[in-house]
Amino acid sequence: QVQLVESGGGLVQPGGSLRLSCAASGFTFSVYAMTWYRQAPGKERELVARITSAGVSTNYADSVKGRFTISRDNAKNTVYLEMNSLKPEDTAVYLCNARRYSFPVEYNYWGQGTQVTVSS
Repeated sequence: QVQLVESGGGLVQPGGSLRLSCAASGFTFSVYAMTWYRQAPGKERELVARITSAGVSTNYADSVKGRFTISRDNAKNTVYLEMNSLKPEDTAVYLCNARRYSFPVEYNYWGQGTQVTVSS
């Protein structure tokens, strides 16, 4: 069955770094765009970073530009989020999403998330 499993979250001090991973299985990973979202308590889910299926194009939320980098390894069915210069406002559950649109069907899968806490 389809699975997206996030890992790499944890507690880190402001200014620190973390690398999140999302391992995919059960579908053809290489044809899906992959996106990292985050959701903080009491806030709406927001897009953090997205990468196209071949990894050619990426885009980022303004709040993370220059600090976060999304990448993928289609041979390993894994997408990554390198997070540097972390701030307390980056604290959230980070979720991995896989999406593919093949008219008229949209395929959309979610992981369960990994907690990132930035605090001294």
